[in-house]
Amino acid sequence: MNDNISGWNDWSAAFENWSDVSISELHGLMSGLMTACEPPDEDGWAQVLSELSFAPLDEAALSLLTEEAEDTVFQLKDKDDAYAYMPLVPDDEHDLYERVIALKHWANGFMTGFGISDCRLNPEENELLSTLSQIGGIRIEPDDEFEGGEESYLHLYEFARMVPVSLAVRKRKPISELALISGLPVDAKTAQELQAEGHTPKPMPPVIDAMNKNNPS
Repeated sequence: MNDNISGWNDWSAAFENWSDVSISELHGLMSGLMTACEPPDEDGWAQVLSELSFAPLDEAALSLLTEEAEDTVFQLKDKDDAYAYMPLVPDDEHDLYERVIALKHWANGFMTGFGISDCRLNPEENELLSTLSQIGGIRIEPDDEFEGGEESYLHLYEFARMVPVSLAVRKRKPISELALISGLPVDAKTAQELQAEGHTPKPMPPVIDAMNKNNPS
């Protein structure tokens, strides 16, 4: 799919003056959050980004993000449409290095977005996110030859593409319920206190640094 159809060109233009993270990472963050949450309005997105210490978006970028989140949730809710979901990465007219880095950024963003949704995970989902974190940990320099070339990249892309499809099976929550937004009650007990009382801590996804700005290659 080319850059016009995928939305790459629209996102590149809308976020031209916003450089906190790459557009692929922001799209991944949005996708991760939208696998577990209902799409917020523009004020909701502005609050999420503020809590993550990102700079404010201008009107066009905020509107695009809000619309894309609504479309993503609508798509992922439908079993058939969900399989057409695509991470935001450049098309194959771009250098392989650029596409690998974009996929790496998308994976990191997804891990952050899904991580702040505070969802319980079953073992299979934990394994999915563990593998996705390895994509987010790819290290490659512009002059390096990516191991496996195009075939390896396509394999990683297809795996990453299916992660939101696999995780978007839970009942979605409003973002107002997220700890990131609502905060913790004053009398909330620590994990150590809960364990001492015999509570089993729920499994948590491996979360890439939520302040993962300007990821290094």
